[in-house]
This record gives sequence, structure tokens and C-alpha cells, in this order.
Amino acid sequence: MRVAIYVRVSSQRQAQTQTIEQQIIRLQTHCQTQGWTWVEENVFRDDGFSGASLSRPGLDRLRGKIGQADFDRVLLTVPDRLARKYVHQMLLIEEFEKGGCQVEFAERPMSQDPHDQLLLQIRGAVAEYERSLISERMRRGRQQKFEAGTLLPWTRTPYGYRPNPDRPRDPAGLRLEPAEVTVVNLIFDTYLKEGQSLFGLTKSLMAQHILSPSGRILWSSASVREILINPVYMGILYAGRTSPRPSNKRNSALNPVGRKDRGRVATPPEQWVVVGQIEAIVSKEQFEAVQVKLSKGQQFARRNNVTQEYLLRALISCGHCRLASSGRASAGKAYYACKGKMDPIQTGREERCGSRFIPAVQLDELVWRDLCEVITKPELIEEALKRAQGGEWLPQELQARRTNLHKAEVSIRNQIERLTEAYLAQILTIEEYKRRRTDLEQRQTSLTNQLGILEVNVRQHLEVAGLANSIEEFCKRVQEGIAEANFEQKRQLVKLLIDRVIVKDEEVEIRYVIPTSSKSEHIRFCHLRKDYLKSK
Repeated sequence: MRVAIYVRVSSQRQAQTQTIEQQIIRLQTHCQTQGWTWVEENVFRDDGFSGASLSRPGLDRLRGKIGQADFDRVLLTVPDRLARKYVHQMLLIEEFEKGGCQVEFAERPMSQDPHDQLLLQIRGAVAEYERSLISERMRRGRQQKFEAGTLLPWTRTPYGYRPNPDRPRDPAGLRLEPAEVTVVNLIFDTYLKEGQSLFGLTKSLMAQHILSPSGRILWSSASVREILINPVYMGILYAGRTSPRPSNKRNSALNPVGRKDRGRVATPPEQWVVVGQIEAIVSKEQFEAVQVKLSKGQQFARRNNVTQEYLLRALISCGHCRLASSGRASAGKAYYACKGKMDPIQTGREERCGSRFIPAVQLDELVWRDLCEVITKPELIEEALKRAQGGEWLPQELQARRTNLHKAEVSIRNQIERLTEAYLAQILTIEEYKRRRTDLEQRQTSLTNQLGILEVNVRQHLEVAGLANSIEEFCKRVQEGIAEANFEQKRQLVKLLIDRVIVKDEEVEIRYVIPTSSKSEHIRFCHLRKDYLKSK
């Protein structure tokens, strides 16, 4: 019996208080009771991941293993460790059972009995309701405290202020930090000077050896701008200035998306909640003058420069430092330049990247020619699909192996029946019967496992065949207008079919992504979050 163990806790605090270890001890005891072998590497754990989402590294690895028919059973303590939503529970249980793997809960073993199935459904629905109820109560409680002015709207106090150590979220305990107040005044006064830019202000702070809010010598323009746009410095506490948002891009195009990539988005000012008044550092007039200057500066930002056309804009990474490359014009010519070559203020790195500028016209032409070749030769994509799935398969051989395994399985069952009949006829002793039956059952288990692995291979072959047909149809449709495509059409096709272009000296690596269905033809690969949410 190959048993997988899955354990999960929702928060880092729970992980630190050993609740996940308690689950493991409980499951170890259950395995000993059942006589199952405990294998440490078969323990899949998610420390600090919510059961409301299926994007969990431990669960992803478990699902991958079950898809390869590596396990016969998955053991958990209770259903809500698998998922907090009933729909997710049913989806996972069905997926595991299709992979030949049964799901068992140590604290309430389940069977196919209708009463047990009904109880599982009820417990899943209650767990989902309980989570939603807790979340809503916490949200309403925070909102009421904000409106009453009894709770600070942040967990990290802004630069220039200090909370009361005994009551870190109490507005009444907030006080000014004189040394940092001086720096905040310097930032606002300096930025409002004629001709002063955000970049120049940041360099000035570093030249004066003023430590950043994080305690570093190196400031970034983003941290300076965050100070300039925060209304707390004119003495008003607001809650709800930002709201969480799902990721719509990777933090690094050369790394999978992780939890760190989840960010926040600014909410409209009319949705902000006034928590109260505190001691101001700058005047309202000064703060508003800074906002006007910042808004004007954004209009002239480099990202708004559209004088040059860059086919691969926002798709290139440097093979040396792994940072993204951006378009840059010099002496009337267009180039792609690694952002690591920029000032340390902008990159946050102490050393500049030593890569060379990449001529944009030559690289655009090279990549476009290669893309056209891929589109006009869909058989290249089919070969890549087969390699990705683990090799070539011959349907005839798969069918023959499956038939032989089924025949062997029937033969084993017949042998067990004849063996039982011989024992009942007192031809065999009980010891001889047990010995032979054990041997036959082991062979039967081995055949069942082989059949499970074979079925996975069959499904992979069918998936590859289906994907190949879909991709071939897509390529035929695109081929019709690819020769006459204008720049915008080329740009749309490049964004859809290329995930990343990595340039290192003379080497160019193109990472293609091909739509496998009509729906995915309208979605960029980097927006398909499930494909990236994996453990780093």
C-alpha cells in the first residue's frame, strides 16, 4: 500500500505553534494502526496556505504524483485540510480517484455508503460557510474600528512616526520621530524646488548619507514617491487607500510567480475611510502642490515615449543579470537595454550590468522570422509536445499492452477462485492456501499498478493528439494573414505566442507558448496564474 500524507495550516502563526506537527503525529498513529508503511518523503505539507485556494505548492506536487499513479491512498486528518470549499473538495477527490488513489480521513473514515457521502458534503459546506463567516466578521470588525478612530489602518508605521510599543495599532499612541520628520520636510521642500526631479531628489538623499525607511544607504525613487503621495503627512489618517489584487504579471519573467507577486492596487479617493486626525508634518497646501507636480511628471515618463516602435517591448530579459530590458533610443537608433545598466537608484543593485545594448531592428527581425517558421511548420510544435510529455508513443503498442494486462488480471482472478475451491474441497491445507493466495494477490496488485501507469500514458497520448490537431488548426488560420501583417498585428501575435526572449551576448533564446484551444487564443500566457503558482 503506497500511502501519501497531506497536511496543511492556513497561517504562519499556526505553523509556528506546531499545529501541523500535531496533524503529522495523528496521521502517523493512524498509519501504524492500519499497518501502513510511513515514508517521510511521501509527506506533502503546506505551511501557511489558505484552504480556499487550490494554488498550493504541496498540493500541486501531490496532484502531480497521483497523476503519475505513484500512490494508492491519500491520508488527511479532516476534509477541510484538503480544501475549505466543498466544490474544491469534490474536484480533488474525483481527480484522485481517477488516478487510482483513494482519499481517507483519519478522524472520520469515509466509505461509498450514501450516509457517509452525505456527511462529507455537509462537512464541506459547513467548512466553507465557516470560513466565509469568519472572514466577513473580521472585515466588518476592522471597518467599525476604522470608522470609530480606534484602529490604525496599517501594520507598518509610515516613515516619520512611531507607534506605542504596548498598543501598536492605537491612534492615540502615535508619536513623531524628530530625526525622520526632518527628512520628510527635506523631501517635500526639495521636490518643490524649480527643476527638481524625483530621480534628482533620490540622488540628493543618498549623497547626504541619509538612511532610507528600510535602513539602507541606497534609496529608490519608488520609496521617495511613496512618501510624497502619502496623505498621512498632512495629518489625516485614511483606511482603504489600497486593496489586494491578484497578480497579473510575474515579479521576474525568468521565475515562476509566487506569493510575493501578489500586490495591491490604489482605490479611488471617494472610497477611503477617514480614521481620524494626527499631528501633521507638512501643510495641506504643500502636499497638494507636490501631487500636482507628480502628475505632470508622469506625463513625460519614459514609458509614455512612443517615438520608436519596439516589437519585443516588455518581452526581453538579460541573460546575465536576469533583469528585464527596455527600449532606448540613441543617436536616432533603437536599442534594447538591460535595466541593470541603469543607475543603482532605479535598479536597487549596487553594481551595473555589463551587458551590451541590443540593436532593436535586428533582434525584432530575427525573432519575427523564427516565429513565422514555427507558425508555418506546426509539426515542429507537435514534436516538442511529444518530447515534453516524455517521449514517443505508438497507439498499437499501448493497446496491445493494455489488452495483455487485462488478460493477465483475469487469469489471476480465475487462479484465486480455483485456489479457493481447492481449499474448500480440503485438497490444500490452510497454510498452503494462505501462502499461494498471498503470492497471487501480490501479483494482482502489481498488475493493477501497471494498468494505472499505462492508463496515464494512454491519456497523455490522447491529449497530445488532441492538442496537436488544435494547434495545427490555429497555425493554419494565422498563416493566412501573417505575410501582410502590420506592426500592431505583429505586436499582438508576438505577445500571444512569445513568453520571453532571453539575450546573452550572441545567444538568443525564444520561449514560445502556443494556444491549445480557441479560448486561450485571447489570453496571454503570463495571465494564466495556475501555470506559474508553484513552489520556488
